[in-house]
Amino acid sequence: MNDIRTRADALIAAGRPAEARTAAREALDENGPDAGLFLALARAHMAEDDDDHDDAAERVFREGLDAFPDDVGLLGGYAGLCARTDGFERPGRRARGEEVLARLREIAPNSPELLRAESAGSSVAADEKDGASVRRMQSFDAARALADAPSPEAAAARAARWAAAAPHDRRLAVLAETTAALAAPGHARARFLLLRRLEYRFTAGLLLALLVILRLTVLPGIPFGVAAGAGLLLQLPFLSLRKLLRAARDRAALRMTEAVAEPEPEPEDEGGSPAGAGGFGAPELPPVPRVTRREYAFAGAGAVLLLLVGGAAYASSVAYPRYDVVAHDEYRGLTGYDLREEYDPFRSVPGFTPERSAARVYVEEDAARDAPAEYLVAVTAGDFHETREAHVRDAETMAALVGPLTATNEVWEAGAGPYGGWMQCARYTEASSGTLRSVCLWADKGSFGLAAFTAGDMDRAEVEATARSVGADFLRPAAG
Repeated sequence: MNDIRTRADALIAAGRPAEARTAAREALDENGPDAGLFLALARAHMAEDDDDHDDAAERVFREGLDAFPDDVGLLGGYAGLCARTDGFERPGRRARGEEVLARLREIAPNSPELLRAESAGSSVAADEKDGASVRRMQSFDAARALADAPSPEAAAARAARWAAAAPHDRRLAVLAETTAALAAPGHARARFLLLRRLEYRFTAGLLLALLVILRLTVLPGIPFGVAAGAGLLLQLPFLSLRKLLRAARDRAALRMTEAVAEPEPEPEDEGGSPAGAGGFGAPELPPVPRVTRREYAFAGAGAVLLLLVGGAAYASSVAYPRYDVVAHDEYRGLTGYDLREEYDPFRSVPGFTPERSAARVYVEEDAARDAPAEYLVAVTAGDFHETREAHVRDAETMAALVGPLTATNEVWEAGAGPYGGWMQCARYTEASSGTLRSVCLWADKGSFGLAAFTAGDMDRAEVEATARSVGADFLRPAAG
């Protein structure tokens, strides 16, 4: 019977629970009730990580406890199954689990089975096939082994002795393969990431947050893709660690498959003496918590960081510079005439308010009525936080505002100057007078502006400088 129980446990550890169920059920049918076989059969059902199999496991536990009501193994296994059950889906099972746990406390108050059962609801099950749980247990065990040993090599040697003492224990096999891989030369970075993954990820998140905040504040010219690329680069080291851990699990699975048909040797302690001669075999590894306090702390810090970045991004997206519009009756020795009733290029802009706009033309005081103007200036201020570069760079925008640019000499993108935003300029020959003119359109998230003026022989830099100076004269940053 011991050999059958050992074989069933080995098949479960090797990921072959169906074969384990067949072996345990055939032995029960042939030889009669046995507490160890009931436990192995129930665990073989639980290993499927499926609701129907969990129901079958409960039936096996109840059948076994009917025959062996005080068996510590069955009580502990049944209490663990109940503790991991969703209380909303199976409230009856959760309630029965409390009764079983109370009985276990009564007859085995200091047993490992009680410890496992009490921590079952908040820990990872060793026989679950869920990938995330398996990876978590592997990382937890390896990190603990490395932290407790004086060197990586010592941790690997100790894990190898434990796995040899319990060749059918999948968790110990994974631990042995993992520590052996991590202790190999050239894997210092992988060990660091395993032991300090929370700190590393939080630091990486902090760096990304700083990049995003800098992009939103003082470095608007940097694409957001730079931050995304930095994030990918910071995550690359984890790819090699995941590959190493996956390979260790594969080797452990192969070891378990090969160990199914092998008899379990007499366990030895770390000094090499048999457990039956007063030594100690493989230890009982502690439960793996689903979430640790450190993880809660770093998750909280990460949430705060995310809120800060999200808040900064939102504030930046809706923020806009405030301006006061200054409409000059006279400008640079020229007389101004209001054009807003006849011409206001920004009237259709969402958020436009006439009270915060100006549109004027400036000519010599004694100029003829049909004389070309020296300056045409139109500005408006307001909440234009949804303005984008495309609103200015669009090839049709300039023509829509000032009409067709007959005999256009050139159009170019210009820097907007100290207020930020965007500016587009053009030089052209005015069709009605043959006058060489320049026009610049600029915008940011708080204003739109247009300045047309006689260009003469100005080069691009002079045209841009003139447009900026006009904008500064008509749009002043609001006080406070």
